[in-house]
Amino acid sequence: MPHSPCLLTTKDHTILEVMLERCLGLDDPLRPILQEKLRKAVVVFADDVLPTAVTLNSRVAYRVNGGAAETRIVAHDEIRGLVGRVISITVPRGLALLGLAEGQSFHVRGRDGADETVTVQEVAYQPEAAKRLAEKMNRTAMPPFPGLRLVHSSDDAPAAARKTPSQYVPSPDDPGPSAA
Repeated sequence: MPHSPCLLTTKDHTILEVMLERCLGLDDPLRPILQEKLRKAVVVFADDVLPTAVTLNSRVAYRVNGGAAETRIVAHDEIRGLVGRVISITVPRGLALLGLAEGQSFHVRGRDGADETVTVQEVAYQPEAAKRLAEKMNRTAMPPFPGLRLVHSSDDAPAAARKTPSQYVPSPDDPGPSAA
């Protein structure tokens, strides 16, 4: 069965190319998946990737052979402290998910040798989409000069403190401009 196009960010595409170069042999179970993903890849910049596409570090709900939905974070490697919450792209199911959009499927050979159909149900979080949203919110919510605010105005100072340069009389302790 033909696979749908694979939407990859430039970063994700590069990672898959390196993984293919490092495949241990022709019998590596990831080799055919990597070849198919790279052959069908539509490569886009991170700012242009659809928010419904699975990228690295996306949280995705997916089904295997139409079974119960599972939710995992698609990561390059296992992440300590997130056991059972992460699916690595170094296993066939995780690699199958990368680059798919909601509703798309990919066929892989499972651990037991049986064929599996992995289908993306929902992309609950995508880092690229979250970054774009945060940037948009910051542009609309921030004052024109972020971090700057008037603390004190010289107009509020007493007249004695507002001497003009011609009224300035140096103190005997002031070494003057030559000390600078």
